[in-house]
Parts: sequence; structure tokens; C-alpha cells
Amino acid sequence: MPRNVRQKKRAERRVQAAAAAAVDEVANDNKKLINGELDEQAMGDGHGNEVSTNASCNANGNGDGNASGKDQNANGNANGNGSGSNNNNSNNNNNNSLCPASSSNNTNLMHTKKPKTSRADPILASLSKNALRMSDVQLLHGPHWLNDAILNFYFAYLEEIKYKSNSDFLFVTPEMSQCMLYMDDKELHGLLVSQHQVLRKPFLFMAVNDSESRDRGGAHWSLVVASRPDKSFFHFDSYGGGNTSSSMELVNNIKDVLEMQHARFRGMRCLQQSNDYDCGIHVICMADQITDYVNRFDSVDGVQPLHQDVIKAKRNQLIKLVASLGQHI
Repeated sequence: MPRNVRQKKRAERRVQAAAAAAVDEVANDNKKLINGELDEQAMGDGHGNEVSTNASCNANGNGDGNASGKDQNANGNANGNGSGSNNNNSNNNNNNSLCPASSSNNTNLMHTKKPKTSRADPILASLSKNALRMSDVQLLHGPHWLNDAILNFYFAYLEEIKYKSNSDFLFVTPEMSQCMLYMDDKELHGLLVSQHQVLRKPFLFMAVNDSESRDRGGAHWSLVVASRPDKSFFHFDSYGGGNTSSSMELVNNIKDVLEMQHARFRGMRCLQQSNDYDCGIHVICMADQITDYVNRFDSVDGVQPLHQDVIKAKRNQLIKLVASLGQHI
């Protein structure tokens, strides 16, 4: 896609997002006037396969950077389908990172709000950038989609704990990758180069959602790995490549800033999910397997597909991980 076309599309998305944010602000003000105050625990309902998307970056790159995560309480039926009300939005709202501001202030590009305490929905584990609440962890016990809070938390765990001493890796959370779609080259440079030293990192792991607008969220997670040694962007999609267009759009938006203009986009063979709610688990498991492989071979090329047993065991492993990092489960 020519660069001028990409810039035009970016500008159109940013204007639309800013307009939608203004409309939402007016609507929220009206709701406050009617109800006296806004109930933080009732921010909206999700329906079916829709995703609540709160990502909005205005023309300066500011905004609410809550990436789109799947309906947190959607229950799978016998065929793996289901629907449910999204009553966990408050968790994401309390755990947002703002989209990066202008790159002129690189020390304050990403600001993390401190999660609010709640007796009804307590925080079970917390890292410096992310926290998990009881309602988040409950999603791991049954046939539920993972929300962005769980993916954010696990990517933070990989960065802050498991691979803390490995400077070769950068883990891009869903909320961060969502905001990157709205940024121009200057803002991306401030975030990725100035703040995260991305030009010194051979491997970037990016969790991507197929959300196409602020009003209607996506329905699927996949994983993109940028590898400098392989001169490639590898895309791992557990649901038939349905997230390819969103992943390619993100890659086209960032490859100039990464100085990987000539890198190939490669759709990779990977284990396909056996239901419609385990894509987040697949992303987490693939991130684990690929980082382990890269540590041994300094390359992504050649990594083998996951085994189904790894997927089946991961939810219990995540519950135990949260228990080891917290004290309330």
C-alpha cells in the first residue's frame, strides 16, 4: 500500500475516532444528568460476538487506549458458540493506558491509571503496568473468551518477570497495538523508538485484534512477530487467517518506523482452535512457544505448531500463575 494512501487512511480513522469520542462524552454527560452520577460498574452491554472497543486517539495521539477484548462473559454452548452480557468493562476502564501523546515528551508517552479498589471485584494480582481482578480470573475457569486485561497482564508478565533480563524482546500489549493503528510516524517514533528502544530489539511480539472501528469491536485475537534476523513479520492466526487484513494494516503502519520496510509478511501454519473462544489462549501459548524457540535458535523461522494438549492445560497454568503472583485466590 503506498505510503500516502496509508497516511490518508490513518487520518480518516483518527478523525472518525475523535468524533465518536466527542459523541460519547456528550452521551455520558447526559446520563450523569439523568442518573445523578455514572455507575462505573455498568458501562454497557455486549451482545453475541461483539466486542466493546474503547480505543480512541485524537489528532494528537491522545485518548483512551483500551484495546478491544472479547465479551468477557460469553458462554460457549455445545457447539462452542454463545452470548452473554459484558459486565466486566469496568475492569478494563480501571486498567487503561492512555494512547501516547505527542512525541515531544518522550518521558510521558504512556500513562497507566492506578486500578481502583473494589470489594465486589478485588484485584488478585498486579504488576507494574497491569492488574487482574477476580472477574478477569473467573474467565479462565470455563469456556469463555479472554478479555484484553488477561492478555495485557500476561504480556506484562513476560516482559517484567520471565524475560526481564532479555533485551532482545519487546512485548506489545493489545491496548498498545490498538493505539498504534491511530498514530502517525512521528508518534510511533516517540513510542517505539524513543520510549521502547525498538531499533535495538530483534523481536517484537504483538497481540492484534480484528477491530475495525471504535463503535463495533472485533471478534478474534492473533499474534504478529516482527523478526529482524528473519527480515519478516510472522502472522500466527488460530482461526483460518481471518485476522490477516488487520495484522497487515498494523504492519504497514509501523514497518517504516521499525526500519523494516523490506521485510516480508508471512502467514504461518499453526494449530487451529477447536472452538470459537480459545483464540486468546492460542496467542498466549504461541507467544510462549516462539519465545522459547527464539531463545535457542535466534530465529522464528522453523517453529513448529502447538500441540492441543498445551492449549488444554494453559487455563489452569494461568490460574496458578496468578495465584503465585497474588494472595487472594
